[in-house]
Amino acid sequence: MNVEKSVRLEKAGIERELDRLLPRRQSGVGRAMRYAVFPGGKRFRPLLVMASGACFGAPRRALLPFACALELIHCYSLVHDDLPAMDNDDFRRGRPACHKAFGEDVAILAGDGLLTLAFEAMAAAAVPRALLAAKQAAILALSRRAGIGGLIGGQWLDISLEPEKATKKKLDELIFRKTGSLILGAVETGALLGRADAAGARAVSEFGRNIGLAFQVRDDLADASVAAGAPARPDHTAVYGVAGSRARLERLVAAGVGAVACFGDRAAGLRRLALSLLDAPAEESHA
Repeated sequence: MNVEKSVRLEKAGIERELDRLLPRRQSGVGRAMRYAVFPGGKRFRPLLVMASGACFGAPRRALLPFACALELIHCYSLVHDDLPAMDNDDFRRGRPACHKAFGEDVAILAGDGLLTLAFEAMAAAAVPRALLAAKQAAILALSRRAGIGGLIGGQWLDISLEPEKATKKKLDELIFRKTGSLILGAVETGALLGRADAAGARAVSEFGRNIGLAFQVRDDLADASVAAGAPARPDHTAVYGVAGSRARLERLVAAGVGAVACFGDRAAGLRRLALSLLDAPAEESHA
């Protein structure tokens, strides 16, 4: 099976499992949760979980709940990020943001619901007895990547760091925590559930760190192509320039791909996802 077909099949499986996990009762909060998840973007983060796990022979049945949980965490973060008190965005993926469609109160609850459902999905994941310790470690790792030391800490930097004071060092910290932490968590999860050895875990972590930064650089480049004026938040293109950002994106992707070269064909999925960042269209921004 070629890589493109394999990724399409994995994405279809992720979509089905997300549909199964999300509430079917048509309450206001349930509808808002589904609205925030469907239709989705590229499902980049859950696909990373599956691709990383494939490097180490992790059972797909064990990986899928974690892949979907990570997407639920990501979608919760987008709902809250769009709120007037945060980034104050009216649109997400080409349609009204969740709070514009359902109201701020319902959107906050929908985000809370997505986050708690993510941990329910991970806790309920059926894994072989031999993977019980790995399951616990994966839940812990994703908790940390989504928490104050990762995503939430990055959100704080995003709302508190003034664009004119965004040095390269501060910007990289913001990017790594707000965007990169969940991407790193995705590949860590696959490695944990595949019981990777130390060398393998280091390789996928190096991949995740580079691709986590690359993803946000790609997003900022996409935003710069459709927006005018100074960004309201710290932005990679404002610090590095458009040409410098594009060059850095290419270096980061190359470094990520190089980090997993040791896996050979087992890393085909990871390589495909990394290389997709070089030609992602603007409309897939924030996927």
